[in-house]
Amino acid sequence: MNSPEEETPATKCQTEYDTLRRVILCQPKFMSIDEVINDVQKKYEDENINIELAMKQHKEFEELLVKHGVEVIKLPSSAKFPEQVFTRDIGFTVGDDIFVAEMASDIRKGEEEALEEWLADEDISFQTTTNKVEGGDVIVDRGTLYVGISSRTSIEAAEKLNVDLPDYTIIPVPFDEKYLHLDCVFNILSPEVGLIFPQAFDRSIVDMLTATYKLIEVSEEEQFTMGTNVLSIGGKKVFSLPQNKQVNAQIRARGFEVIEVDFSEIIKSGGSFRCCSMPVNRE
Repeated sequence: MNSPEEETPATKCQTEYDTLRRVILCQPKFMSIDEVINDVQKKYEDENINIELAMKQHKEFEELLVKHGVEVIKLPSSAKFPEQVFTRDIGFTVGDDIFVAEMASDIRKGEEEALEEWLADEDISFQTTTNKVEGGDVIVDRGTLYVGISSRTSIEAAEKLNVDLPDYTIIPVPFDEKYLHLDCVFNILSPEVGLIFPQAFDRSIVDMLTATYKLIEVSEEEQFTMGTNVLSIGGKKVFSLPQNKQVNAQIRARGFEVIEVDFSEIIKSGGSFRCCSMPVNRE
């Protein structure tokens, strides 16, 4: 664990863009495409994952987070879980509450146990979701929670969150499930600015989100290279792949600093910076 000197509260996340203080990662020591679950993995199934390169890229990401004042918690890697690098999905923090997710895919069931052990060691209370929900489908912005609805996260889960989080407005967001998680097609950078791949949604959903945010549209090519799956760390700083030149140019044009890290090996499994990080505390 790498810890900046300043003390931070245990848990707090009100947005996707406040200053990131604590985050959970897991190194891709055993990363592989064992069971194709999205179009990106289908393309790279035969090539699969270069573990040495994936570890190198993940280490650079981790080191840059620490450099920017983020405390990095690393869950232990296990050969049983080839997609464990995507820590976003095993849990999510909303306000002061941490939820441990119920994973939909058999290949990922059990990943959450390492998170539960860490939370218990830290004496941090948490709730276990009772309906199918994964953290990549949960996007928080102040008093609003957008919940992606697909084969990974059920409408029943959104309804249960409406009960568990009475101070939040829960907005179910159906999308084309071939894109796996909501954060692969939609993200929020600030109170005003978001990213969207509009082809993944019905027009009514695009109109609803457009009424709230000035949306940067991501092309089909850059959606495939996880153009929406950036990670905001506060102070208008955003982690993004250097390959996504159009997205990065548009983000910079809106006054953000783009921190470019090559994540090309890790995105072969269908996730990028947001997928690989579970925020525990933002201020």
